[in-house]
Amino acid sequence: MAVSKEEGRTGVNAASHPPVQTDEELELVKRYELLGIVMRILDHDIRVIGTASIKLPRLYESMLRGVQDRVLLDLSAIRRQFREIGIKVYEEKQEADGLSAQYMCRGYHHRFFMLWGFVKAESERVLKQYLSR
Repeated sequence: MAVSKEEGRTGVNAASHPPVQTDEELELVKRYELLGIVMRILDHDIRVIGTASIKLPRLYESMLRGVQDRVLLDLSAIRRQFREIGIKVYEEKQEADGLSAQYMCRGYHHRFFMLWGFVKAESERVLKQYLSR
């Protein structure tokens, strides 16, 4: 019996085993975490608008709530993708220097970390995208 180069010495066909985690899956988890931060920002800003003395508070609040609704829809879609792919985020920590998350993907545990500077810049970028739609 001939053994292909992919099978190597183990006799197991490496091409039949999916990768542990793809870049797209990692980006999906990062997006999920960023959208969670964006939701916290929107919640805070909606509360602040309610207490601030500005001329059109209802207008600004309704605009932010509209963005919040779209973020919630995207979070829901990501959670659905998580179920299909087999991803489960089981720990999120806000640390002094950044945000960390631990999750499982196809039975393997993963962890990633984002510095607060990156989280802030990406959150602003994501909010700009929602506001420009």
